[in-house]
Amino acid sequence: MSLKDRFIDSLGGFANTFNSLRYIMAIKASFITLMPVIIVGAFSVLISNMVMDPKNGLAHFEMFSWLATLKPIMSSINYATLSFLTIGAVFLIGIELGKINGSRSLFPGLLAVICFIAVTPTTVDMMVNGQMQEVKDVLAKQFSDTKSLFLGMFIAILSVEIYSRLEKVNGLRIKMPESVPPNVSASFSALIPAIITVVIVASFGFVFHRVTGMYLYDAVYQVIQRPLESVMQSLPGILLLMFVAQLFWVIGIHGNQMIKPIREPLLLGAIMVNMTAFEQGHEVPNIITMPFWDVYMSIGGSGCTIGLLLAVMLGTRRKEMREIAKLSMGPGFFNINEPVIFGMPIMLNPILAIPFIITPLITGTIGYFATSLGFAGRAVVMVPWTTPPIINAWLSTAGSMGAVITQLGCIVVAVLIYLPFVKVASRRAEQAQIDAIAQQQKRAATA
Repeated sequence: MSLKDRFIDSLGGFANTFNSLRYIMAIKASFITLMPVIIVGAFSVLISNMVMDPKNGLAHFEMFSWLATLKPIMSSINYATLSFLTIGAVFLIGIELGKINGSRSLFPGLLAVICFIAVTPTTVDMMVNGQMQEVKDVLAKQFSDTKSLFLGMFIAILSVEIYSRLEKVNGLRIKMPESVPPNVSASFSALIPAIITVVIVASFGFVFHRVTGMYLYDAVYQVIQRPLESVMQSLPGILLLMFVAQLFWVIGIHGNQMIKPIREPLLLGAIMVNMTAFEQGHEVPNIITMPFWDVYMSIGGSGCTIGLLLAVMLGTRRKEMREIAKLSMGPGFFNINEPVIFGMPIMLNPILAIPFIITPLITGTIGYFATSLGFAGRAVVMVPWTTPPIINAWLSTAGSMGAVITQLGCIVVAVLIYLPFVKVASRRAEQAQIDAIAQQQKRAATA
């Protein structure tokens, strides 16, 4: 076996092992379910600021000034969706992990939320009438929005794992008579394992606070989540993540699915912070977000293959390549590029694999510097990943024409990168066809 084959087999084996991990499966499934919630919240921000805002929106004009009175509707939707994202994630991870562990009810999700609240501070110091007072029995926003996302994922996994193991202990089950309805019997059967689980997790949070002087939230956010956010907000960090995704694509493994458990919590968290800042009229902090990935690094799909499709139409007359490009153009307009990845193919193709890997790294760098210099607006709205290019740049940045121009420039750059490789691939295909004809003629002559 060659070194190349061993490398591909090793990556494939790692990918299979990684994707089969229970926690990874639960996290990926949960964020897929959460996506509509995020998009609903995102569009409430967009409508609130571009339509109902009396200073910058449509309501600024006198004939539409009545729209400003409706802005609280959008604010309430924003609060109900984006400000409770961690609670939703904890609930869904609990359900998904419970299913994987064999539970047929939704109770593990509810238990995960209970355990998360049990380790979360419920007192807030507030200034009241000029004096600092402690307000009890409240949940601060930082514990329900994305700042607590990693703690929420950790507690959801920990609590459901403890509960699932205790539930299998026969001695902890309360057995009811057969005349009792199954749902009531199941509730009593889960009672003791649930009590023990909540006590263990709450005690863990209490002891941790007493020993360290910090809440679990502070430790997880400062030690794990904040450093990861810093790495992901750097250009090298996002380029490395994209490189890994593209590498898996090239060997036939869905690269986005491989990096989703790392990418989604961090980049979705970043766009949530931006949306909140935009809604409140504050400075938007984050350059690298989930829309940034879609707008500049995944134009037409992974590898910015819209550049490949246009390069094929411009740079070769090979009928089979042009036909594949034509068939892939429609899905590619909505950032779906499996037809071109597997049809051209890019997978295991040493010629087209090179631009497929490097193009999003270059376009991402262009997008990063255009945004950091202020030419392109920062993303403040989460739009569906299937939103076509140009439209997604305009919507996600709340109407930044600089972002639109930057994305158009990235498309041109992508075409220029792919073009020489398309010509090489075309020449090699032609030479292979000539060689095949020569071989047929040789065999016919010797027959």
